[in-house]
Order: sequence, then structure tokens, then C-alpha cells
Amino acid sequence: MHISEPGAGRRSCAALIAAIVTCSTALTGPSLATADGTPKPSAPALELDWSPCATGSQFDCATAKVPLDHRNPGGRSVDLAVVKRKATGPGRRIGTLFFNPGGPGGPGTVQMPQNYEFFPREVRERFDIVSWDPRGVGSSTAVNCFAGPKQAAAWDASKAAGFPVGEQERTAFIAAYKDLARHCRQRDPELLRHVSTADTARDLDLLRQAVGDAQLTYLGISYGTFLGATYANLFPGKVRAMVLDSNWDPQAWTNQASDAAPRFTTFQRLGSDRSAASVLDQFLTLCGSAATARCAFSAGDPKATRDKFDRLMRRLREHPVGAWTYGGTVADVVTSLYTTQGWTDLADRLQDLWQGRVAEPSPLPSAPPVPNPNPYVGEEQAAAVLCGDSPNSRDPGAYEALEQASATRAGDAGRFWAWATAACASWPAAAANPYRGPWNKPTANPILVVGTLYDPSTPYQGAQAMAKELADARLLTNIGYGHTALINPSDCIQAHESRYLIKGTLPPVGTTCRQNAQPFSAPDPQGAVDAGEGGMAGLLLSRPQ
Repeated sequence: MHISEPGAGRRSCAALIAAIVTCSTALTGPSLATADGTPKPSAPALELDWSPCATGSQFDCATAKVPLDHRNPGGRSVDLAVVKRKATGPGRRIGTLFFNPGGPGGPGTVQMPQNYEFFPREVRERFDIVSWDPRGVGSSTAVNCFAGPKQAAAWDASKAAGFPVGEQERTAFIAAYKDLARHCRQRDPELLRHVSTADTARDLDLLRQAVGDAQLTYLGISYGTFLGATYANLFPGKVRAMVLDSNWDPQAWTNQASDAAPRFTTFQRLGSDRSAASVLDQFLTLCGSAATARCAFSAGDPKATRDKFDRLMRRLREHPVGAWTYGGTVADVVTSLYTTQGWTDLADRLQDLWQGRVAEPSPLPSAPPVPNPNPYVGEEQAAAVLCGDSPNSRDPGAYEALEQASATRAGDAGRFWAWATAACASWPAAAANPYRGPWNKPTANPILVVGTLYDPSTPYQGAQAMAKELADARLLTNIGYGHTALINPSDCIQAHESRYLIKGTLPPVGTTCRQNAQPFSAPDPQGAVDAGEGGMAGLLLSRPQ
């Protein structure tokens, strides 16, 4: 998920809606019998004129034109910014692996190059890897509701960082999103109705045809799993291989495809609040079990460290440290739990705040040379997809009660996730042609679903639900922490993904893997799984949150 950071201590909610062996069984299906050869090309539906993204860049870029409304292909078109890294290995190229980095609102032209080295080596050798900024996002034809950066920055500064605290901040927060809706309604209302996940899935099929692949090979993380599931059910015969990592329950996203007013927000239905609380508890437990040399925020034991965190949060509600307010700090905590590499830096920042020092935010990763390494990715881009696609309350006054419900079951992290859909209360458009199911259309080949036990955004239960909803899917469990197995690497996960993507070989039913690195050099979570790769893990992972 993309994170925008306009200032110290500020983490934007909607921009998060801004990313990780043994015997096996083989996929069946006619396309995988020749998976080691280049798929027979079909006539491309659009042209991709590739050229180096920048001088000295190893990435190629192109622009694709696709219909704004796929039901009216002769009407208005929109541009898609596309990026490619050619297969690097001496072996025979298999085809193209399409990658979506999540969000919604993640710019693939930036995040694929940033994360390229996380893809398994064998996959980089055998596939061209292609990503794109989905319609409405980044360097593609984008939802942009402001006249310029100054106006966008002024709007962002008009509301509290993270989420509002108290009546005055809630009033300003709700007013800011009403103002955003007004700006968006004036700028390009037609575009707002055509940035749904289904629209992007149809774009993806045109891109597949353009590169000459008879079937799609795909890796989607986070929101990209919902995009993958949508594609698989719109184009079930075109699925060659599909890895869905850190999954959204499609029934939760669509509110069971019900037309009734939703009782809870999208992220409450997905369980993001409970999942974040569970991972925060793990962070504090492992930190408290470590010496301060490994975790600066440690108070000597898990209970004392949890108490210290609670005292810090209460203090920040009354006395911010510089720009670090309570709401902004909670948002920073939740997003910093996405990568285990970030846990040590998070502990350092919390200790600085505990001692009354202004903490320095973690720098965002740089991108290799691409045409636009810092595209505009304002909150309205994520909101356009989220609010147009997924049902949320249209009553701004409901969010205070929704916050309390999440706080009761998920503490501080629950407050963050409850307000993450606040833009939807005033959003001026709904998707013209969304896809709301069914999710069980038989695909040409099975799908590999990857779920991480302690994920602060997409709970493991989401992976279980996705594997159950799809007609033919295999669940691979990552015993570890963080959001996505891609950016929290496991050699075991990568080995299974490589075999699946290259040869169509699925892991055995019930396979579990361990993450390479444990936070603060801690032991495996829950004592790891020593007696086989299946049995005990099933007990650990099926428990309710």
C-alpha cells in the first residue's frame, strides 16, 4: 500500500487504501503442458511502444490507451502508464508476469521497480515483469481533484493526521472530506464512475493481449488480490497462474453483494482493525522480551512494555510532541508494522516520543530511474476506487460510533481503521459497472493463495476466505509478521511460488512456511511449528481473532 507523508507524524488514511520444500502436486490444464515455452500469442488489442524509462534505466516504459467505458469502446479513452523489466536469465523466457502492488491507489510504475528485487530470482529470470498505474492513479489518467500541489497540501493540512480526536477535530475531518467531494465532483465526474476494480480487470486483459500472452500470469498483493479474484471470475478461461498474497475477503469487500446499508466500514468487515491490534500486541510482546539494545522501547518484559505504550498514547492525546499527535502516531504505528524491517525503527521513534523528543519519520524507499518517480497519488485516487466499489456508510455522523466499536474490539489501531473510509460518507460517485460476484467460476488453472499469520492489514482469515470462495485454490501459509510475504521474504514461500509460476506445481495441501527474519531476533511466532509442516499450524491459524 502506498503511504503519503506530507509531514512528520502524518500518515494518510485513504492513501493507504495506499505492501510479502517438499513434495508437490501438479496443476492440470492444457496451457501448462507447454508452460516452459512462450505462450502462443494472440492478436494484441492495443499497442505498447516500449522504450527505456530513463537514461541508464533497466526498465522500459509505455503508454496504453484503453476505453474509459468498456461497454462503449468507441468513446472516450484513458491512458495507462506501464512499466516492464525484461526477463534476465539465460533460460527460455516463459512470458509476462503482471504485478499489482495493492492500494487501491498503488502506482505500479513506481512500486514494481522499488520492489523488483523481492521477486524470486527464478521468476525474474524467466518472466518479463510488467506493472502499471491503474486507471485513476499516478501517471495514468488520474483522479486529481485539486488545481495544484499547494491546494492539495492546504486541504490535507485542514484535517487531523491519522484520524480525529474530539468533537472539534471530528467536525473539521468530516468537513474536509465534504470539501474533497465537492472538488472531485467539479473536476471529472465521468472518470469517477469508471475507476472500479472491474474496469481495471478489463484493462488488465487488454494488457495481457498486448504482450501476446494467451493466458494471464499474475501476482497481486493486498488490494491486488481482490483485483486478481475479479479478473479470475470475469475471464476464468484466461488464468494460466495467479498468486494472491495478503488477501481481501471478496464477500467482505462487497458487503455480501447486498444492497442494504452496511452496518460496518469496509475495513471493519475485512477485519483490518482486529488484525492490526493482534500484530501490535505481538510487536509489544517481542519488544518487551528483548533487551533495549535490540528494541529501544522495551520496558523489560511484555506487560511493562504494553503498559508503557498505553501511557504514551494517553499522554499524546493531551500533549503532542511536535507534529506527533495521538492520531498521527497511531497511524504511523499501524503502517510501520507492515514490514518487519521497520519494527526496530518504530521502536526507536516510540522511545524518542516517550522521552519527549520529536521523532524522525522513516524515509520512503527510492525508485530506480522511471519517468515519474513521484507521481501525484492524493487520497482521492484511493477513495475513488474504494468508495465507488465497496459499500460504506453515507452518514458522516455514524463514524464516531463506528470508531467506538472498533476501539472496543481493537484498541488504538481500531480507531485508525474505523476512520479510513471517512471519504466515502460524502463521495460523489458510485462505480458504473462493478463486479460483485460470484467468486467461484471454474478457472482454467488453480490459483495459489498466500496468507501471513500476523498481518496488520489483511488478516489471515482473509486468505482462508479467498481460498474458500475461489473455485480452485490452494492456501499456502506464511508463519510470520507483516503485510505481504513479498516484502517480508520467506525462502520457502518464494520456492513454492517459483515452482507454481514456472511449472504450475502447487504446494501440498496444508503447507506452511517460515519467514526468513524474525523481529528483534525473536523466536518463531507461537513457538513455530516443529512437528511437521501442517498439523499444529492448522490449530494455530484457525483460531478466531
